[in-house]
Order: sequence, then C-alpha cells, then structure tokens
Amino acid sequence: MKKSLVLCFSIFTLCFAQEKRELGNLIMENVPEISAEIKERSRQYRNTRSASFRSWNPNGKGMIIGTRFAETTQLHTVTEPLGSRNQITFFNEPVRGGIYCPDPTRNGFLFTKDTGGNEYYQIYYFDLNSGSSTLLTDGQSRNSIGPWSSDGKRFTFTSNMGNGVDMNIFVGDLSGIHTPLVQEPGYWGAMDWSKKDEKVLVIKYVSINESYIHIVDTESGELEPFNSKEKKISYGGALFSKDGKGIYYTSDEDTDFRHLRYYDIKSGAHTILTGHIPWDVSGLDLSEDGRYLALTTNEDAVSRLRIFRTDRFKEVPIPDLPVGLMGGLEFHPNGKKLALTLNTPKTPGDVYVLDIRKKLLTKWTESEVGGLNTENFVEPQLIHVDSFDGFTVPGFIYKPEGKGPFPVIIYIHGGPESQFRPGFISTFQYWINELGAAVLATNVRGSAGYGKSYVQLDNGFKRENSVMDIGSFLDWIE
Repeated sequence: MKKSLVLCFSIFTLCFAQEKRELGNLIMENVPEISAEIKERSRQYRNTRSASFRSWNPNGKGMIIGTRFAETTQLHTVTEPLGSRNQITFFNEPVRGGIYCPDPTRNGFLFTKDTGGNEYYQIYYFDLNSGSSTLLTDGQSRNSIGPWSSDGKRFTFTSNMGNGVDMNIFVGDLSGIHTPLVQEPGYWGAMDWSKKDEKVLVIKYVSINESYIHIVDTESGELEPFNSKEKKISYGGALFSKDGKGIYYTSDEDTDFRHLRYYDIKSGAHTILTGHIPWDVSGLDLSEDGRYLALTTNEDAVSRLRIFRTDRFKEVPIPDLPVGLMGGLEFHPNGKKLALTLNTPKTPGDVYVLDIRKKLLTKWTESEVGGLNTENFVEPQLIHVDSFDGFTVPGFIYKPEGKGPFPVIIYIHGGPESQFRPGFISTFQYWINELGAAVLATNVRGSAGYGKSYVQLDNGFKRENSVMDIGSFLDWIE
C-alpha cells in the first residue's frame, strides 16, 4: 500500500490572479468562485442527517430521539421501529436532553437549549399534555442536566449559578425551586441516585488522569469520599446496584485501562470485573430490575457492546453488531431490551434496540444521507506504524477505489487528549469520492483510548515525540 499513495501537502494551489471579493467579514484575494456544480454536490454531503436516542417513555410505549429536519436538532417521539418521527420541539436553537420523567403520571421531560449559541444552556420541563415548556433555571447561568430521582419528583443538575465559575451540583423540582447539593471548587457532576433517593453519586473532574467520586447524603449534604486513597485515579461512570448493596463504577486504579469494578458497601471491598478486557470501559447502564448490566468498550477506537448477568457477572451472548461507534445505552423499562445509538463509517447515527432474550437487533430510525448511495462510501483500514524510536502508533487509512496513486489528506485530531474514532464523517467521504483523495487519520502518542500510559506520552517536553509520530506516518505514505 505504501507505494500506491502519494502525499499531498495542500489541495489545489491556484496561481492566477483574481479581483478582491468581500463576503460579509471575509475578504478573499486570488480565490476563484466556487462553481454551482461543486456547491450543489457538496451540499448533499453536508446535509446528511442523523438520529440519537434520548430516553424511553416510562410507560414503555416508545422513545424520544433527537434529529434534524430543518436547521437545528429538535426532539421527536417514535413509538415503533421505523415509525413516523413526531416532532415535539420547534425552537430556533438546537435542543439537548429529552430525558423523560420516570414518574409515568407526569408525561413530560427535561431538555436544555441556549440562546444564539452563547452556550449558557438553560433547563426546561416540557409537558406533553399541554405542549408547553417551563424554564427551571435562572436564565443566566450555564447548566447541564443530571439524573432524575427514582420517584421522579426531583432531578440533579450542574450549574455555575453559585459564583459564575465553579460548576456545582443542585437539586431541582418542577416548580423551579433548586437547592445546592454540592458547593465546592471545581467541576462537579451527578451520576446516579440510590433506590430510595437518600444518596447521590457525584464526581469531581480535574483532568483526563484525575477525578474523584463522592457519595452525598441528600438530606444533610454530607460529602463522603468514595475512595480515600491519596493518589490520582481516573473515574468514569458509576451506578448504584439496584439492591442497594454496592456500586458499579469504572476506574484505572492500579491498571492501565479504565475497568468496570464493583464496590461492596458493607465489606468495603473493591473487585475488578473486566480485568480480562484490555480496553477502556466507556458507556454503562443497568436494567431496572438489576438483572442485566450493559457496557461498551473502546477497542482500538471502535465500540464493542457487552451485556452481563449481574448475579454471576456472566456475559450474555448477543448478535454481531455493525462495526462503528455506540452510545446512549438505556434499558427499556421492562429490562428485556436495550436502546443505543450507532453510527458506522458508511452510515450516520441511528437508533437501534436490542432484544436480549431473542438476540435480535432492530433498527428504529433510518437517517437520510442527502440522496447519496452509502454503498459508495469507504470504510477505513486500521494500520499501525513504527515511529522514529520503534514505538508503534495506530491510525486509519481511507483509500479511494482504484490503484492510485492518490493525494493524501492528513487528519490530526485536537485535544490533544482526544482520539480519532472512525464514525460517520461526511466530509471525509466527499474528499474520497469527489476529489479522489485518500485520508489518513492518526492517533499519535498522547491520544486517549489506549490506556493512561499512552495518554501521558506527550506530556511536557515529550510533545515533540507526538509530532515526530506524524513524520513517521508521512514516511509510511512515501
């Protein structure tokens, strides 16, 4: 493959003079007009649509999804596989959330939106009976929705309304009253309520390598450290077991990857449950009856779904799922089905439901891709390149049909504590199919997803090594 690719450091340098043109605040010199044909063709790729799962209706009859039919993502209800999408929010701004109140007698949900892209998200409650929404936050601070209490009377949210800086945790109700739960410096978030709503699991995020979980008493506000060990640990999700005897959580304590673990509250023992899986556990959810636990792992930048019986922590056989990225895991109220959002390199995000007992995966939404034939889209190949010091770094190569040679566009993710993951990227497909270019996406040292040792390999003066990794990818192309 190395001989068949040719590096292209820039795309189509144009050398003829043009008159200066102004488009709003943009001043262009020596830049030709984009032809109507290119505009129309690229618009098809830019107008691909996706759908994401938001929450199940607590009565079990359908779900809320997020998708875009006009300019912004809005919320819709869907009651059956590939059924009509009934739009329920109609705002100019994109809508986040869509989390049903667990009390089925209320028939409503929480959502957030900002104004004019200012990112000061406010929390609203939407009453499906009246079709009206009510502002629940102060209209000025930055807020994000946390979990509902088990009885559906209260919910947690993170906000900087306290001092405008620290992101603290509050408890709110549907009358708009909110009381502080955690008022400490830093960035805090709530993860789960106990079954009787007397405790809340909260996390303080410091960095990708450091975070702290606490258990908060909802009456007294007492903040109890979950793990008193004085060392840097990276935690992910955490959930109370449904029987109230323990806590499922993910962390990288004394391991390179973030594993799923169980904390026995009575004995104080911590047990690693996924030590046999050498990858980070990312998503996590428990069925309402506590019988099943679902999780996703990030395996070489691709998601893999696993479901376990909690009584013996035995993995349950499930059908093969499309290779791609998964998120939004949530069990159906009956505990027998699992909803998830899945996108692949060739298809945008859609909502699927897995019937655990029948081992049947059903597609609930069918997103549009601008009238394009997705069979013409390209799936990437995972590659590993030996860097300047013999260290192996991963990447993905997207190659057009044919023998080549091809120009190559190098894609380097930001962060730097981030990771390129091969989900659906319509811009890549445009470059490949319309420009005939290959795309090489790199995960140089310092990227997330490959263990805490890997993510620390570009700290401080080591940052140059990650730049030299890019040079090794260029050498691989030739």
